[in-house]
Amino acid sequence: MSLSIGLVVHASRRGVFEEAVEPLSGISLKWVTYGHEREIRPRVQSLVHGHALDGLLVGAVPYRACRDVLSHALPIAVTRSSALDLALALAQAQARGWQAAAVSIDTFDHEVVSEVTEALHLDRTRVTCLPYADDQTVDEICAFHRRSLHGGDGYVITARTAVLRQLRGAMRVLNGSPTPSSIRSELHELLLRIRSERAGVAGFAAGVFCVSRHGCPGDPERSRMDLLHLLRATPELTDAWIENRGRRGVVVLGRRTLFERLSRDWHVVPVLDRARESLGVGVAAGFGVGPSARTSVVLAERAAVRAESENRPCGYLMEDGGLVIGPIGPGGDSAGRPGDQPPVPPRRDQGDRMRELARAVGLSPATLSRLAAIEHDMAGRTVTPSELADAMAITDPSGRRLVRKLHAHGLVISEGCAQPRRKGRPTGLYRLAIVAALTGSGDGPALDTM
Repeated sequence: MSLSIGLVVHASRRGVFEEAVEPLSGISLKWVTYGHEREIRPRVQSLVHGHALDGLLVGAVPYRACRDVLSHALPIAVTRSSALDLALALAQAQARGWQAAAVSIDTFDHEVVSEVTEALHLDRTRVTCLPYADDQTVDEICAFHRRSLHGGDGYVITARTAVLRQLRGAMRVLNGSPTPSSIRSELHELLLRIRSERAGVAGFAAGVFCVSRHGCPGDPERSRMDLLHLLRATPELTDAWIENRGRRGVVVLGRRTLFERLSRDWHVVPVLDRARESLGVGVAAGFGVGPSARTSVVLAERAAVRAESENRPCGYLMEDGGLVIGPIGPGGDSAGRPGDQPPVPPRRDQGDRMRELARAVGLSPATLSRLAAIEHDMAGRTVTPSELADAMAITDPSGRRLVRKLHAHGLVISEGCAQPRRKGRPTGLYRLAIVAALTGSGDGPALDTM
């Protein structure tokens, strides 16, 4: 079955997008074409209400105009100009013989401009840049370009169609909007994310329930058997396969949706409260979601170990993509009784805020969750793009692209440069700021920033 993908494009750019999607198969395209920004919101609203979309590909400006009418559950990719797009625009200027005294660029980040100008052996001091901001107006961007060039022999590179239209004829201007290859890359990533999320929902899941060493007053084996019978009597686990594996705990296998019902969508695990009340034992629960039953059990065992380290009844979820949720509390109503521990308030590394922020940045929730975990482990220390790439198990170029994407959304804070080697250029130092953005604390950006 083909995926239904919505595309929101300026009328002047539709041909570029059609060229980008032409080689792709297995998708059904629903187009929204606009000439002015005021047309975006009602047309997108009509699209999402009139069609069952599987995903949406949209530019930064249209996303700003219509995001309030988009469902949090709809996978979205926001297209942005890449380093390749800027390099092509600069190469086009050189091909035209534009040996400019100055170049004025909008929308691109400073780091992208520095990287490209260095690679092309251009003088960075002759290039000014106005990075994208959500509240920029076309008039403000045009005024920036006029100030930057001072009426001299320079040219403009813009990724904004309205800016291009306004400046054309008055100044030399080139279009730095995403090329077909950049658009196709974003669409590929969106399609992979949609299919991955669907596979995860329909895939295997496992649970491992361990009687806590500190919460078992009697015979551990007898407590495990009692826990086994309790789980088999739990209505949400009626269709699950449940087995006592001795010291490895009680293992439960089933579909992911089964465990989502058990945990109220990973918010609470009431069965932990029932174990404490009816059996008098503390239980740690680990949940794993992977492509196979074996992988799911391994992940669940790791999650159970992490839950046991909390020294209180709680659960953790681990997915094969790196997502971690927890601790997930019992969520029962026994708080306040003498001798009882209060229920653990759920702390989720995924949820509406995680999904919304991930969508705005153009990353998957799993990637953003892994970054939040890395930030926690860094304990406030700075990190270089190469170090972040190592932690994420990606290549150095991918690490630099990831830092640029995070920096554009205020999810990393630049902390200057370091010279790790005597030879070679300095490397940037950054401090991750993802947790503040997710919790709404500190100096992190609000989730409505682009």
